[in-house]
Amino acid sequence: MILLSFDTEEFDVPCEQGVTYDPVAQGMSVSRYGINRILDVLKAEGVRATFFCTSTFATHAPEEMQRIISEGHEVAAHGCDHFRPVPEDVRNCKEVLHQLTGIEVKGWRQPRMFPVDIDDLKRQGYTYNSSLNPAFIPGRYMHLSEPRTPFVAPNGVLQIPASVTPYFRFPLFWLAMHLLPMWLYKSWCRWTWKHDGQFVTYFHPWEYYTLKEHPEFRLPFIIKHNSGEPLAQRLQTLIRMFKDEHAEFITYTEYTQRQLSNNPRP
Repeated sequence: MILLSFDTEEFDVPCEQGVTYDPVAQGMSVSRYGINRILDVLKAEGVRATFFCTSTFATHAPEEMQRIISEGHEVAAHGCDHFRPVPEDVRNCKEVLHQLTGIEVKGWRQPRMFPVDIDDLKRQGYTYNSSLNPAFIPGRYMHLSEPRTPFVAPNGVLQIPASVTPYFRFPLFWLAMHLLPMWLYKSWCRWTWKHDGQFVTYFHPWEYYTLKEHPEFRLPFIIKHNSGEPLAQRLQTLIRMFKDEHAEFITYTEYTQRQLSNNPRP
């Protein structure tokens, strides 16, 4: 099973680089462009994905939210203000997304894949959490002792980590698709899927914008490399590889329902 996802947020990366920048006033156009390019690829290939949306993005991009829903994708929660998350976002984001879309949100991903209180997720009615990158990334993650594959927490919430390779735990998330030769990235993704039985990865809409043309963002090479249309082509290549392997693309909620039915908790 292939679990594609997109962290659908206001573009705030320049803020991390110390740029004076308003993610809503200046960044929403970047994210809206990127989300439409992603949806174009998914529609062309006939596959579905899960979109972890901040309430800020959802509030300022109603047309894109409607397109996500009408084209059969899942909406999950990704906080409120992506740059300044607070614990109350677990409740507030879910409520705002429900008010805007009428959908009962089932999944959560913490901004930047940072830790979250899973007991709070349970109290708010979430059935799964995808906030773990079980890898070592200097300055960001040190999770080499965490499980590589999905597992049910003691409170019954399914934990869905992002995929890393077996054995040496190389992360296969968005930066890997930017930086690795595509033949190598595809090979490691296929290997991980065959080994684990599922492949879980995530990207962001702003990656599909022409970041190289905007030096004012002060973004590092590792983010700008292969951004924009080259990344859209890489995404399409990855999807086609899995389709050629007859892999099944499903949403995170569909996956969660299957897993919890096989691992019932009181």
